[in-house]
Parts: sequence; structure tokens; C-alpha cells
Amino acid sequence: MNTSTAFRSGLAALLATLEQGLVERRNVVRLTLLAALAGEHTLLIGPPGTAKSELARRLHRAFRDARYFERLLTRFSVPEELFGPLSIRALEQDRYERHTDGFLPDATIAFIDEVFKANSAILNALLTLLNEREFDNGAGRQLCPLVSVIGATNEVPDDEVGEAFFDRFLLRIPVSAVSGDGFAALLAAGCADEWTPPADALLLGDEDLGAVSNAAQAVRLPARVVGLLGELRAHLADEGAYVSDRRWVKTAWLLRVAAAAEGRDQVGPWDLLLLPACVAPDAERQAAVADWLLARLGVRAGFAPERLSCVVQAFQAQLETEQNASDLDYDESGRLRFSAPEAMTEKAEELAGVIGDAKGGAGALRMNYSRRRRYGPAHIAARTAQIDDLLARIAGYAEELAAERASLAAARARALWLDDGLLAALDARLADTAAVIAGLADRARDARRGFENLPRLSAEEAARFSDLPEPVEHEPLA
Repeated sequence: MNTSTAFRSGLAALLATLEQGLVERRNVVRLTLLAALAGEHTLLIGPPGTAKSELARRLHRAFRDARYFERLLTRFSVPEELFGPLSIRALEQDRYERHTDGFLPDATIAFIDEVFKANSAILNALLTLLNEREFDNGAGRQLCPLVSVIGATNEVPDDEVGEAFFDRFLLRIPVSAVSGDGFAALLAAGCADEWTPPADALLLGDEDLGAVSNAAQAVRLPARVVGLLGELRAHLADEGAYVSDRRWVKTAWLLRVAAAAEGRDQVGPWDLLLLPACVAPDAERQAAVADWLLARLGVRAGFAPERLSCVVQAFQAQLETEQNASDLDYDESGRLRFSAPEAMTEKAEELAGVIGDAKGGAGALRMNYSRRRRYGPAHIAARTAQIDDLLARIAGYAEELAAERASLAAARARALWLDDGLLAALDARLADTAAVIAGLADRARDARRGFENLPRLSAEEAARFSDLPEPVEHEPLA
């Protein structure tokens, strides 16, 4: 196979075979194979009896001529269990060397259960083996054919050596017991026929790993993706979560491999849904990273619904102010004129005519009636033009959002590695955002009609009052 459409189809068939009979383990199977394609390691975190060892054994069967090693570690485990016994002949020649055939330094795929129960001497040796694919054997270093290690643990370590080893696993995947919804399928799977390994035509060889690696090196990280990675890095730093530079580099490589395996030449924004297992250590913090991504993918900050809502509210508030504004009544000479309601009696008019100031000076009449303020065409045209600009921006954003949803649907149809539950949740959020945007557009159009229907000045009055109003102040949308 090679990195083409045929390669992607072969991977899809291989994954379907690996998942057969495993209940609620789709994402775990896919992420462990992706990690192996990228030359990285996976740590499964969860209780016993959740198919962790079965996942590792199946992964080994995905590779042609792969050598498999499996070991359960305890507090009493010794290096010989993982790295092989000492060579008696070498000791006779004053050399401290091990026979590694059939042990971890000779393996292609390995599964190490309860990996953090090993002592520091074993963990220190594993650090070099996992990171550099080399094993210190006597006075020299032995190159190892290791493709990927799957580790399993019930708990995350809190000591310095354990944390350093923990960091060697790029993917940390929580594995829990099957849910209530999947329990019936679990019982049925226990009665099914024995699992059949993949056909030879689907198996991955060294040439396939090399082809994926070469293709991944040509995969681009667009500026949009780099920007989101930078934002997440800053967000995690603000939260006090440390992610090493090495881990960010390895994560970017994993994203490139994911794209290359699907025949793409650049990483897409939806590929970032792979990030939780790479940058967060446990289920709770991975869920927080997933929520952060769901809130940002497909939505530009400048047109976020909350921001647009504030802009629309500014126009609605201005409309209400202008609808409720009142004018003083002036006569032809520009002096205040006393205006009385029609229901006012003649006696009231007579009394009003003798009202003067406290010193008995010339009567400056007090007003007890006002009328709604009226506006000229220049004022109304300025207001509606500003809303038209807002409506055009909202329409453009709605089109952009529709394009993002179409892109997501296409990615969802071809995705090999992404969690379909996260993809569905993201599509639901984008659909909700589209509905909110449509509602904001309706509110903006209502405000426009309100400005059009403001009380208007007569033609003569409009000629005297043609000043343009100050624009409605709101947050910038650029």
C-alpha cells in the first residue's frame, strides 16, 4: 500500500477488522494505530478487564512480520523480564551484555501492563528505548526495530521518574468499562466467533510506514491551524497545565501523519479534535480541552454570536431612544410656543396667558405638552445604511458558517481517526450558531424597519435640519 486513495481504503478495511467484536473501543483502536503510523506510543489508562491487552495484540497483527512482546510488571519485576537474561559467555569475557532475542529490544509492537509498577532502573532503561529506539546493551547501544509500545496503567504516577516516562507516551487514552447502552452488545460479543486477523493484503509493512512518513513531511500546517495551536498553548499555560515543547512538536507530527494517511496535503482544523489525548493527561482535562475546541472550531472570533448580539443590541437601544425622544415646540420665529392639548378649556388658555415670571416680567410661557421628535431623510438614511452594512457582514458570516459545516461534513465522511461523537457535537454547535446568527439578522432587519418608520420632518423642516447623526457605537466586527 502507499499514501493514496487505495491506501486510505485499505486502512479503513484494516480498522474495521481490528474493531470487530470490540464494544465501544472504536476510538481507542483508531488512535493506537495512528500512533503506530506516526512512530509514537500510547498509554491506556483504566481498570483491568477493559480489553487493553486485546487491543495491543490486535495492533500487532496489523503489521507484516511484526514481532510482539508482552509483559505484566509488578513491584518485584527485574530487568531480565523485559530486556533478556545476561549472557554467560559475555560475562566470561568481562562484558555485561544481555540476550535480547524475543524480548523488548527485539520487538516491533509491545504491550507493557501496569507499566508504572516497575522500579526506577527499569523505567530509566525504557526511557531511552521508547524515545530513541536504542537499548544500552553492555558497552554499546543496540538499535531496536520498535514501532510502537502500548502501555497500560490504573493510575498516573506522581514521582519524577514516573512523570518523565509518562511524557514518553504521546497519546494518553482513558479506557472505561462498557456503558449501560453497550452492555447487551458486550454480552453478545462474548458468544461470537473467535476474531479473525486481517487478510495479508491489508497488513502494513516497512514500505508503508516509510511512505506515510515521507508523505507526512510534505503536509502543511496552515496559518489557521498554527494560530489555534498557539491559542490552545496559551490557554493551557493560563490554566497552569504544562505541555513540553517536545510534546507540541510530536503532536504536530501526529496531525501531519493523520492527514497524509487520508491522502491530504495539509492539516485541517477538524484534525485538531485529536488534541485532547495529546495535550491533557486524564479524562477530566481532556474533556475540558475538547470543550475549548468545540467552542472555537468553525467560528471566527470577530463574528462570534455573543459579539454580534452586542452589536444588534446597540442598534435596538438606539432605535428605542429615537422612538421615545420628544421635541420642544417652536413657533415660526424660533421662540418656544405654548402648546395645549385639544381638551384644554378656554379658561385654562386664559389663565395660561397671564403666567409670568416671579418678577412680573414679560411672560415666558411654560410648556406642558411636547411632541415626538421627527427626523429628516438624511438621518434615517444614515441609520439604515449602517444597519445594511451590519446585515451584509452577518450574511457573509452565515455563508462562511455554511461553508464550514459543509467542510466538516466532508471531513466526517472521510475521517479515519476522529471521534465521531466529537464531530457530531461540533456540527450541532455550528448548527446552533447558524440558528442564532439567523435570529440576529431578523432582529437587525426589524431595527432597520423601525428606523425607516420614525416620525419624519416635513420637506421644509428637513431642508433646515439636514445634519447627519453620529454612527451608532458598537464593537468593531473586523
